Amino acid sequence: MCTAAIIAGGVARRFDGRAKGALAFGATSIVERQIAVLREITKTLLIVANDAAPYAGLGVPVINDEISGAGPIGGIYTALVHATADPVVVLACDMPFIHAAFLRHLVSVDQSADVTIPRTANGYEPMCACYSRRCAPHLRRQIDEGVFKIQELLPHVQRYEIGPDEISDYDPDGLLFYNVNTPDDYARALKCMDSDPSTSSYLDATKKYGGNR
Repeated sequence: MCTAAIIAGGVARRFDGRAKGALAFGATSIVERQIAVLREITKTLLIVANDAAPYAGLGVPVINDEISGAGPIGGIYTALVHATADPVVVLACDMPFIHAAFLRHLVSVDQSADVTIPRTANGYEPMCACYSRRCAPHLRRQIDEGVFKIQELLPHVQRYEIGPDEISDYDPDGLLFYNVNTPDDYARALKCMDSDPSTSSYLDATKKYGGNR
């Protein structure tokens, strides 16, 4: 059993103060899609957010940041502090195309690692990664020292990197880590979903992306 934590943060200024996770995406919202995916790998979920209101009624506990103003690293730290089981799958609230097959691989590929983290050609993906609760003291120390780049944790822990070739088995369309940072990103994600119905199978752990592994 693992814990899954959606890191939702606060309001998004680029979206006129709306919460990114609550943006409509198909028949639901981005975060509702994520919850559906995460429930395929664990029943233990939580959301880390500064404002619980956008996520009320989803059946998932919403936890306030332990350290105000620390950004994503603070969200991960909060998730580790409140998690009830290792490992802790951390997912940013603005990634609509994550699917369960990859997350199962993320959790299972090296259960001895403190951090299991994807590494694409563009760099690490710390907001779609797997952390042991043992990382919490390291993250707290970084925050206290004003070091907010999550990747600075990696030299201090045992890690497993899921490299580009390994990722490609689960992400032939290059959408897995697509994140909605701006209104243009959001429009592109909606267009992608509307123009290519196969992207809906990113929600289905048994179709197309290695679900039987």
